[in-house]
Amino acid sequence: MEISSILKDCNFEFKKKFGQNFITDSNLLNAIVEDAEIKPTDEVLEIGVGSGTLTKALADRAKKVVGYEIDKSLFDVLSLTLKGYENISINFKDFLKATPEEVNSQFDGSFKVVANLPYYITTNIIFALIEKDFNVSSLTLMVQKEVAERLCSKPGTKDYGTITAEIDSIGTARIDRIVNRNMFMPMPNVDSAVITIKLDKNKYDIKNLDLHRKVIRAAFSMRRKTLANCLKSNFALSQQKIDELFETLGFYKNIRGEALSTQDFVNLSNYINELKK
Repeated sequence: MEISSILKDCNFEFKKKFGQNFITDSNLLNAIVEDAEIKPTDEVLEIGVGSGTLTKALADRAKKVVGYEIDKSLFDVLSLTLKGYENISINFKDFLKATPEEVNSQFDGSFKVVANLPYYITTNIIFALIEKDFNVSSLTLMVQKEVAERLCSKPGTKDYGTITAEIDSIGTARIDRIVNRNMFMPMPNVDSAVITIKLDKNKYDIKNLDLHRKVIRAAFSMRRKTLANCLKSNFALSQQKIDELFETLGFYKNIRGEALSTQDFVNLSNYINELKK
């Protein structure tokens, strides 16, 4: 049965507050699974199960799929679309309220995240997945096109920001494909993109990851301010310490946070970490 018929038979109504835009095209669904490089031994976390079309495509390839869906009114829809799949389990709750311990306990080890994310919570979910202790090895996400561009942006560009630097510190992001807005039901107002982030917490020699993230956030906390002023405000460093830091790391006096590369941020956070000892 077509998904549109199932939604109609179940009297399902799209809810704008949940940012629901479902994918129905089988070629696109299979392409997302390919982008995520899903193998028979993989376990997958899907956030925002929706009508279950991506869930099915994942379950056809993966060992296990664990889904989180905030909209309990989709229960009847998913009972039909996922009928017969024994390697799928769905949690009807807000993923952002789930603890890493709760999520991790549903998997045998590390897992991949594959999701068609609601636009309004995209960055919140990405920050949660990369900052908290989830056993995630990679993220393959359908996001708004401009968000995908921001996640892959380079230092010195207008799109470069906190989330870009945080992701690049522990992984590598790539845009897999651009997806036209007419591929969704209902159709959103913007185009989307599939992005994959492969995580590697040993990518850089970061001495204190929590401090490293605080340094990145501080650097972008006041974009019109210089890096020196941002560091003074957030770490109570004297002008003398700032001068010594800049000379040691080779930063020019009026440099701003958006000009720093990931390696610059690593050098900066490691230096501040030594000062705090």
